[in-house]
Amino acid sequence: MKLLNRSALMLLPLAPYLEWINGLPAEVSELQQPLPAGALDAEGRVYLVAEFDADSSQEDALSQVLAEHWLALLENELGAWDELALHWPEPLSQELLQQWFEIKPLALAFDASHKVLMTAVL
Repeated sequence: MKLLNRSALMLLPLAPYLEWINGLPAEVSELQQPLPAGALDAEGRVYLVAEFDADSSQEDALSQVLAEHWLALLENELGAWDELALHWPEPLSQELLQQWFEIKPLALAFDASHKVLMTAVL
């Protein structure tokens, strides 16, 4: 097992994100019917970020990471359902990200796979 020189953020979707998805036109979301409550409970995503500063509290580390990455995180989550950004809420804000997702900071990240880590820039 390899320790990665990264910390992580886990984003777990909340009800307002599900409501937004269900409000998208069917040709955008490609849903045949609305997603039921709880449908996204297992759909959390993990984002690797620079290691948290060991001298900072977890709350301070999270604040610093969100200040730097909130827009990219939110755009990635919205783009998963509306790639062309035609129906994104306005304005985009860090507050919106925090209202639509439970954000859990994780100080350590390990790679338990024996396969070579593939990286791609998106």
